[in-house]
Amino acid sequence: MTQTIIITGAGRGIGKACAKVFLEAGWKVGLVGRQPGPLEEVAAGHKNALVLPGDVAQEMQVEQIFNRAAAEWGRIDALFNNAGVSVMGATIDEINVADWKRCMEVNVTGAFICARAAFKRMRAQDPQGGRIINNGSVSADVPRWGSAPYTASKHAVTGLTRSISLDGRPYNIACGQINIGNALTDMAEKMTQGVPQADGSIAIEPVMDVAHVANSVLHMANLPLDANVQFMTVMATNMPYIGRG
Repeated sequence: MTQTIIITGAGRGIGKACAKVFLEAGWKVGLVGRQPGPLEEVAAGHKNALVLPGDVAQEMQVEQIFNRAAAEWGRIDALFNNAGVSVMGATIDEINVADWKRCMEVNVTGAFICARAAFKRMRAQDPQGGRIINNGSVSADVPRWGSAPYTASKHAVTGLTRSISLDGRPYNIACGQINIGNALTDMAEKMTQGVPQADGSIAIEPVMDVAHVANSVLHMANLPLDANVQFMTVMATNMPYIGRG
């Protein structure tokens, strides 16, 4: 039976790269994002792609997304909870509360709503079970300068991952997390030009091909449900990470 996965934030960056790798591997892929246009571009030429526009932070839209996917496929085997936003680097006193709230709304509440929708269907389907993979970022472990909202949101994702992992055990639902560092996407292009460091300097940082992330997520998803990558860190080898040095 063909495996099925819903990928949020699938119209660009890491989500787009993952969607393409899963489609090439023969999976049925639900492409979630707020803008239909980029999703349709990813889906073009792939009969197994299902375009599912919607906002992950809106409960009713997420329910409609998962209902449509379940009706189309019959079951949902996996979710890659990838959608996220960042906040421009600044010390905490210079960060707008509105920016903090938006970051939490998408990165934490959105991840919760999507995981909740996936869990509910994985628990009810026959055979029971499935896998949820959360995008944590290396900021789930070590902060970057001026990143209070983003770092806090990704620490929250780690707590969500751990909790789902325990809650899912009786229902054959596995949950793991991939923490990604400096994958070269449009969002990370600035790393190649120079970004602020903790010591106040500006430095160019090493980056890696986003394909390494996509292949890592595919590896996690391909495991049988009696095995799980609980946490994986995939990063540019020489980027600031350990102590952010």
